[in-house]
Amino acid sequence: MRSVVLASGNRGKLAEFGAMLAALDLDVLPQTRFGVTDAAETGLTFIENALIKARHAARATGLAALADDSGLCVDALAGAPGLYSARYAGRHGDDAANNARLLAELASMPDDRRGAYFYCCLVLLRHAEDPSPLIAEGRWYGRVLRAPRGAGGFGYDPLFLPEGLTVSAAQLDDASKNRLSHRGLALQALLQRLRDERLHHAILP
Repeated sequence: MRSVVLASGNRGKLAEFGAMLAALDLDVLPQTRFGVTDAAETGLTFIENALIKARHAARATGLAALADDSGLCVDALAGAPGLYSARYAGRHGDDAANNARLLAELASMPDDRRGAYFYCCLVLLRHAEDPSPLIAEGRWYGRVLRAPRGAGGFGYDPLFLPEGLTVSAAQLDDASKNRLSHRGLALQALLQRLRDERLHHAILP
């Protein structure tokens, strides 16, 4: 089994990536296992930040690295919280505070102006100096609810009603979420790139 370091210590992301990559016999290991700290996300786009994180993890571990940068983009807020989704309320990773701020910002917005989408950029570096990283993107459209629904998922999942569904992202079972989500779509696109470009030997068993 080949190992790939995930440039994140987020347990939710680790669980999702581990499940989605299990069929490929890849062991997805969090960077925290190697004592790697978070990279400074100084980019101005999701793609820049994903590249920064992947290169940081690959250099520190000597392994191929997978990184994502993702967030919730709300139409009525000009794309916010966007790049700052994980620290929207000030402290990184405080889901409850982030959700509370989002609800407050949209308190006066009618349902037809609460459109939003989750965005994910995935970057796979085969080694730290890889000059041609594989990059894939995914978008998951829906709208922001007026109150949380469900106890699953993480981040803004309880407030996100996916387009065409009657349950929130936090109410979906894991298999359904992994198939429909921005992260799932980005990973599917990444795996297709590997197949199309015949690069699977560089990372897959």
